[in-house]
Amino acid sequence: MEEFHKVRRLPPYVFEQVNRLKASARSRGADIIDLGMGNPDLPTPKAIVDKLCEVVRDPRTHRYSSSRGIPGLRRAQANYYARRFGVKLNPDTQVVATLGSKEGFANMAQAITAPGDVILCPNPTYPIHAFGFIMSGGVIRSLQVEPDDGFIPALERGVRHSIPKPLALILNYPSNPTALVASLDFYKDVVAFAKKNDIIILSDLAYSEIYFDGNPPPSVLQVPGAIDVCVEFTSMSKTFSMPGWRMGFAVGNERLISALTRVKSYLDYGAFTPIQVAAAHALNGDGADIAEVRDIYHKRRDVMVDSFGRAGWAIPAPAASMFAWAPIPEPFRHLGSLEFSKLLIEHADVAVAPGVGFGEHGDDHVRIALVENEHRIRQAARNIKRFLSTSAKQPNNVVPLSAHR
Repeated sequence: MEEFHKVRRLPPYVFEQVNRLKASARSRGADIIDLGMGNPDLPTPKAIVDKLCEVVRDPRTHRYSSSRGIPGLRRAQANYYARRFGVKLNPDTQVVATLGSKEGFANMAQAITAPGDVILCPNPTYPIHAFGFIMSGGVIRSLQVEPDDGFIPALERGVRHSIPKPLALILNYPSNPTALVASLDFYKDVVAFAKKNDIIILSDLAYSEIYFDGNPPPSVLQVPGAIDVCVEFTSMSKTFSMPGWRMGFAVGNERLISALTRVKSYLDYGAFTPIQVAAAHALNGDGADIAEVRDIYHKRRDVMVDSFGRAGWAIPAPAASMFAWAPIPEPFRHLGSLEFSKLLIEHADVAVAPGVGFGEHGDDHVRIALVENEHRIRQAARNIKRFLSTSAKQPNNVVPLSAHR
């Protein structure tokens, strides 16, 4: 039977192949150290959970909630932007709550995309950045991901060679999966380019609070006049260890926020009200919970870089995010990221995310998530050291077990 049109536009989900292999190994009793999915293992801070429990006891909060977010939550997000970035937002017209940043991106794509619209998108990138628009009928034009001197020339080529002219540009810094960070000067150049060429900027800032070098990543909305063309998406998943709560935000240009709000009004009633109240409580806090989460990821990053390096796999230390973007060791690079990821599961009991799952230009890397404690990260390094020491000299003889099934 022929697949439906939108399903046909989606490639096979690379990560599902790894997940199946991981589940199969665990069913055989293997102790898989899972550094693949960016699923925070840290508990949500107690004060946030306590607020949820307090509010959920009020039966009035069990009714349908507000799709755009309750007023107190939108005010809390606006106040966060004022404190953190010095950006003033109108909580009534420039802030909308979303069911995570992923849902926000997908619904924004539905709101603004006409069939055939061209979207400029980094490659590699988080899949929803591209496929949210592909499912909405858009066309993706890939860009380099590095926020350096080559970015604006790449934008210029993208505009010059795209018919029709691009509708929007996706930014994601700190980046998932590459962990690259952008400067405010970079954002100034990109905003000037977008305004000159009448292009919308959609910025994913989900990792704004997970940084390690003492320099907090900026928001594109800090650029004067950026709000004329920009919407930015944030998430509470990593910042407050609330991934299952599904709480995020879109903020910025009133026209774009209005379009997103209208689409959402047809699709959802918003998050459960006690979740929204607890999220507002978190945003209004003193920042201690955020600092604690940041410190834990910082320590894990240092342990991972050190222990993996001593195991024979040199990994660049990420300046931000909860990921390392790791080049595949040279003897295995010809295999590509999917096959190398399979080898790690079957011969080292370690799961990582294949870089090709984030775009074809990521196929010589894998993404390693800092979602296990320091002891488990060191254990993963020991497993990898054994694997590399026994197979690196003859990598062509190391074949994923799945190839024999």
